[in-house]
Amino acid sequence: MGKSKGALPFDKRGGVVSVRRGLLESSAYLELSPHAKVLMQLMHVHWRNLEPVAYGVREAEQKIPCCRKVAMRAFRELQEGGFIRLVDESLFCSRTQSKSRTWRLTWLPYQSREPTNDWERTCRD
Repeated sequence: MGKSKGALPFDKRGGVVSVRRGLLESSAYLELSPHAKVLMQLMHVHWRNLEPVAYGVREAEQKIPCCRKVAMRAFRELQEGGFIRLVDESLFCSRTQSKSRTWRLTWLPYQSREPTNDWERTCRD
């Protein structure tokens, strides 16, 4: 049998990360720093519908790569722009297990609810 006409070739190695064109063309997104745009994509890779994204400053420093101050600024930009919302604060304890901050990505569904698209409120389009 032949190949299905609907099969797309880019979907064969671990999935696809897709972002709405309206978001990418919005003034809210275009005004972000390059570091914040990269952080947004790195967090998107970790997105799952039923749980928040656990992503911390240390991981951002390593993956972007950048210094701590720049990573913190990128998180702040995404928060102020309405792209991410804090779900749970980080916890560090040397005797027990530590955990990263957890985030909700507002342009994507969360716990089977529609995206809130908070970033649209900051647009000047």
